[in-house]
Amino acid sequence: MIKSLLNLFGKKEPPLPDYGMLSTDMHSHLIPGVDDGAKEIEDSIELIRNLHELGFRKLYTTPHIMSDYFKNTAENINAGLERVREAIAAEGIDMEIHAGAEYYLDDGFIKKLENEKLLTIGDNYLLFEISYINCPDNVEEVIFRMQVQGYKPILAHPERYPFWYGDFSKYQKLKDIGAVLQVNINSLGGYYGNDARRTAERLIDAGLVDLLGTDCHHLRHIEGLHRTLASPLLKKAIDQNVFNNQL
Repeated sequence: MIKSLLNLFGKKEPPLPDYGMLSTDMHSHLIPGVDDGAKEIEDSIELIRNLHELGFRKLYTTPHIMSDYFKNTAENINAGLERVREAIAAEGIDMEIHAGAEYYLDDGFIKKLENEKLLTIGDNYLLFEISYINCPDNVEEVIFRMQVQGYKPILAHPERYPFWYGDFSKYQKLKDIGAVLQVNINSLGGYYGNDARRTAERLIDAGLVDLLGTDCHHLRHIEGLHRTLASPLLKKAIDQNVFNNQL
């Protein structure tokens, strides 16, 4: 068994809490060479092996799709998925893996929404993200348009958008119009900073979190997941049944 990142640094792994819920992850970047996640197939294997050791048995990997940067398509994502499936099968890793996408809300996304069948997770859930700098003026309209097309919109890591930190009512409004909110597990352990951690806690306390995801890109995220397993915030979130393993 390949050592986890903690063991590579000569640290003894703490015993994992017996939450019994770490089985399905719905946000990761594990297909090699298509975005800022895994670079080579060996990276994909290592990340998936570590996720398996953490207790996951089903993964929805979600490569970025951005009009100006990560110009991925269903064709190259699905081809990469098959390559990953073959590689982990050859390594004897018992992991079910599917591919969706993490769409960036830009003009290109609007065109795709109108003209293409988009890559989804589970029962037609559509994962999307927005700019970290400014909230798009049309985010509520686009959520409505996704719903009209039959999709169930999931907003990725809402706790990481600083423009909402001063107005918590924005999160409730997103829920009210039907958006599903997905918090990154590592936000609960402070990986993305104290503001993201505090916002994640407020979202959990308010009962606004629908899903947790690893958003795993690299081994640093695996190390963060090991630390976050000891977080009382994770236990609180799991007690609210936000892993939604039916995906």
